[in-house]
Amino acid sequence: MLAASAGDAGPQTVEDRRRGLASLTEMAGGEAPEVASVEDGALPGPAGSVPFRLYRPMSPGAGVMVFLHGGGWVAGDLDTHDGVCRRLANASGCAVFAIAWRLAPEHPFPAGLEDACAAVAWVAENAARFGADAAKLVVAGDSAGGGLAAAAGLLARDRGGPRIALTLLICPILDLAIESASRRAFAEGYFLSQATLARDLADYLPYGSDLYDPRLSPLHAEALQALPPAHIHVAEFDPFRDEGLAFAERLHAEGGPVCSTIHPGMIHYFYAMPGAIPYADKALAEIGAAVKAALGE
Repeated sequence: MLAASAGDAGPQTVEDRRRGLASLTEMAGGEAPEVASVEDGALPGPAGSVPFRLYRPMSPGAGVMVFLHGGGWVAGDLDTHDGVCRRLANASGCAVFAIAWRLAPEHPFPAGLEDACAAVAWVAENAARFGADAAKLVVAGDSAGGGLAAAAGLLARDRGGPRIALTLLICPILDLAIESASRRAFAEGYFLSQATLARDLADYLPYGSDLYDPRLSPLHAEALQALPPAHIHVAEFDPFRDEGLAFAERLHAEGGPVCSTIHPGMIHYFYAMPGAIPYADKALAEIGAAVKAALGE
């Protein structure tokens, strides 16, 4: 498979990783759908301004979404996830704020998470300026960004706000401490190799990091009560499948509304490659429609 071979090429440097993801998006991202408007801007962050890109959907509702892109903490940007955000905006009716959070190794943990939390707070405070309802705030992310979205939800709960209406996690990375069965089963040949993940983590984590820290591994949070409703999407052949499902199971067991979906036959990052995997269009349409319904739109 094209996507599998591209992911398993095993980039040796951060620059390779970034170029590789950008090239894959250009090759397999498909034609970007039209939205009503796209606007670049910046919001205040803990270490200066944080760039964002705002997508207004063709048929807007009142919802607003903060989207945190994936890329293994070291790669990904507003361009690599442009098609994903356009599709989610149109399907959900949400105004989507894609956030360019700081990347490692230039900015190791917790820089990216700090930017994510700042973005969630700022969008909640300023939603009305953009014609959106802060009561319909969605915090979303994919892959490493999915882990940030989950961690931002935990911190919002523990800090007393802002209130999040829904968390959307797409192929999230939620457990850096324990190697799951799916991590072992799909370590090679399924887009993202074990070696690539190890290099990304080496760039992201300061020496001596506690891998059980829920800011790194939300699955290991002491309690998952009082979190927003969650929609969790995993791929059948994704190394991170099991931790996504385990997070959904814990949310359900601890009383949280959660909906989990396994996308059959899919690999990590499938949703961003509609040019190579046509199912990606259908999946994002369904994911966005479910968000829209959850917001009562």
